[in-house]
Amino acid sequence: MATHLQPIDATSPGSNLESYLQSVNSIPLLDAVRERELAEKLYYDGDLDAARQLVMSHLRFVVYIARSYSGYGLAEADLIQEGNVGLMKAVKRFNPEYGVRLVSFAVHWIKAEIHEFILRNWRIVKVATTKAQRKLFFNLRGATGRLGHLNDAEVKAIAHDLDVEPGHVRQMEERLTSWDEAYDAPAADDDDAFFSPSRYLEQDGADPASIVELEDDEAASQQFLKGAFESLDERAREIISRRWLSEHKSTLHELAERFNISAERVRQLEQNALAKLRRQIES
Repeated sequence: MATHLQPIDATSPGSNLESYLQSVNSIPLLDAVRERELAEKLYYDGDLDAARQLVMSHLRFVVYIARSYSGYGLAEADLIQEGNVGLMKAVKRFNPEYGVRLVSFAVHWIKAEIHEFILRNWRIVKVATTKAQRKLFFNLRGATGRLGHLNDAEVKAIAHDLDVEPGHVRQMEERLTSWDEAYDAPAADDDDAFFSPSRYLEQDGADPASIVELEDDEAASQQFLKGAFESLDERAREIISRRWLSEHKSTLHELAERFNISAERVRQLEQNALAKLRRQIES
């Protein structure tokens, strides 16, 4: 006989966490026989309703795990939501022939999603990126909470237990004891005590309004220059291009030979073209 399940969004507790917890706790647990029956339906037949029942009956377990991470300063609802994602991944991969209960199999997936969420959101700057650093993060978080600042003996013991270098333990300990600082923090009453990074990391000319204004001016100047350049005759354009715009600039004599005129005449044409360009731009 199918277990009756109340309608509930399994992926997210939403804004009313208390109501969600009451709904989750009201869903009956599955005995081993019923759990295997549903797992076989999902694994062999792709029965999505069986998957739904497996997920729903284990939501309270996700809440239990998520609450063990309450010391990271992140919203409980968010932790539960990420744990639920892990639960659904576990249900999808669960093979009833493993010979274990789903709850035992799902622990890894639930914690993995919660760990990933914590590492993404605990700090603005990531404190752990490699697998070894992640392992250190969660182990040291608990150790420093119990022991406070670690002495050399404790560092060596932790390094030995986790099979890492003592220097890596110290490095992670420093990351855990640091904090994020707002770039543009509110001013303090005492200006001497006001060390907002925006005051000493400010870059001259980095004001967005000034940058946009400068870019607009440059674009307009480029457009004026293009129009003025196109107003020149073909020979004058080539002289200006080869004398001023080319990476390898031509000499007066090279251009004189090109147009079969004197070098002095090339110079005159160049000066006349430049004067015309200036008048066009300044007008």
